[in-house]
Amino acid sequence: MSAALLASVATRWSVDPLQLALVCVVGIAYGVRARTLARRRRRPGAGRIVAFAAGLVVLVLALCSPIDALGEERLFSVHMTQHLMIGDLAAVLLVAGVTGPMLRPLLAVGGLRRLRALLHPAVALGLWCTSLYLWHLPGPYEAALHHDAVHALEHACFLAAGVLLWATLLEPLPGPLWFTSGRKLGYLGAAQVAQIVLATVFLWSGHVFYSTYATAAPLAGISARTDQALGGAVMLGEATIVMAVAFTWTFFAFFREDEQRQRLLEEGAGERVAARAARYGRAP
Repeated sequence: MSAALLASVATRWSVDPLQLALVCVVGIAYGVRARTLARRRRRPGAGRIVAFAAGLVVLVLALCSPIDALGEERLFSVHMTQHLMIGDLAAVLLVAGVTGPMLRPLLAVGGLRRLRALLHPAVALGLWCTSLYLWHLPGPYEAALHHDAVHALEHACFLAAGVLLWATLLEPLPGPLWFTSGRKLGYLGAAQVAQIVLATVFLWSGHVFYSTYATAAPLAGISARTDQALGGAVMLGEATIVMAVAFTWTFFAFFREDEQRQRLLEEGAGERVAARAARYGRAP
């Protein structure tokens, strides 16, 4: 692979009008809702606004930057990076940027309100694992590489599953009372195990799973087998960092909630009221 061809692929920006339009619509809707809440003195904090904006930026980079062309045509490891940007990084940033009041207009729509059932921890984790493994099977993966509509569907599934996973954990909307911070630690562990298993398969398998990369000419001297191992390493590293941060946050939340719940019980609050107030940092 010549240096000129490598430079050509590595500097190619692409624009998918549909996907980019959806990102713009979400950003505009968020801005309009934030402005409405600001007039009511309920605007989300600056940190949340920055997180949501960062999530949109990550999405645009994943969809439009040279990452898209390199991953789709040449390098599995770069494609893996794109998937993780969409399904993990963008998802957690978008969820961190919203609050219950921000989502209230959506919840007023009957059909969308029923989708709250997808935020049940077992459902959200199951959908996330299904999306992760299904789209890395050779058939669906190759279909996404060769058909734009399937590729867009793949990205939508990764983002939606990631949003459900992190919304269940960060709870912009109240979750089941039994899903305490202690149980969230186990939930995070299950998600991390699912990623580690898949990453290990890519990292150590001697078989190249995807014919597109197996038959492509080596790029910058990287063989298809090495590229696949790099993709596994990228997934393993990203999962470790993101989950470590999430574990740390949940671990400290567990002790904070337990201390506050105990204080409220001593002040005479009921068990259910104290648990809910401690969990969401509200007065009973």
